[in-house]
Amino acid sequence: MEGVREILVKTNKQVKVQTKMGLSKKLYDQRFLIAMSVPFVIWVIIFKYIPLAGWLMAFQDYKPKLGILGSQWVGLKHFKVLFQEEQFYQALQNTLGMSILAITFGTIFSVGFALLLNELRSLRLKRVVQTISYLPHFVSWVVVANIVGQILSTTGVLNEILMALHIIDSPVNFMSQPNLFWGIVTGSDLWKETGWNAIIYLAAITGIDVQLYEAAKVDGANRWQQIKSITLPCIRGTIIILLIMSIGNLINIGFEKQYLLGNNTVASKSLVLDKYALDYGIGMVRYSYGTAIGMFKSVVGIVLIYIANTLAKKSGEGQLI
Repeated sequence: MEGVREILVKTNKQVKVQTKMGLSKKLYDQRFLIAMSVPFVIWVIIFKYIPLAGWLMAFQDYKPKLGILGSQWVGLKHFKVLFQEEQFYQALQNTLGMSILAITFGTIFSVGFALLLNELRSLRLKRVVQTISYLPHFVSWVVVANIVGQILSTTGVLNEILMALHIIDSPVNFMSQPNLFWGIVTGSDLWKETGWNAIIYLAAITGIDVQLYEAAKVDGANRWQQIKSITLPCIRGTIIILLIMSIGNLINIGFEKQYLLGNNTVASKSLVLDKYALDYGIGMVRYSYGTAIGMFKSVVGIVLIYIANTLAKKSGEGQLI
């Protein structure tokens, strides 16, 4: 028995030594990549982690002249006020509504566009279409909002087409219809981001083994059957990963689109959490209240990512961790 124990101890020591040597070798081989990543790590620490200290303001009646250390601690006071505000729930409803629409239709359109683009046999045509499709991603929302406003105005192209087809008798001001605002924002976002988002799905499709398609052709499968039985199952993991990441940002949609496309007439439908935090937090010099809103968003985002990742893990599909 003692001989066996000595052998096991020696074996464990050898394994540890080999592991350390292997780790050292990997670090040495990747030293340039590590050096290149250092500035980004520093950037994340400075701009993402250090500002988390500002969350302390959510539990204080923060006064700039007193600072965080000198301001009065009030516990959960601002969170209680937040959950009693009617406009907070209105902003939350608008945020969730537009986010769910964007995620749902954004995923469907992006995947569908990637599938259609992959079916093009002309490589030159495919490149041209792909380039044109993702160019709107680089256009400022200020420009996009102006274009959408011109198209949907009472003298815009859409009204002229609808009147020419005798669908409507008089021009409709679409931008002043509260019930249409979510659809306008979603449609604008689809036009701007579908081509860009499709790049990831197209990359996943090009990574599929060609032999699978050749075997399917031998079995007599048409193009739609190949898409349904090979392409979609092979990129399902990618779709789920991107969905999990999108769900984590479900209530972090910003306010640029809503601010530029909205107006006083549709204010009840355009108010989102970020705009609410800006107007009723920073805008009214209620820094602690605005911090409480931001903290609420971050916590909810983490919880949503955890739930989505857990569900993906249990289903056996793609997952982040």
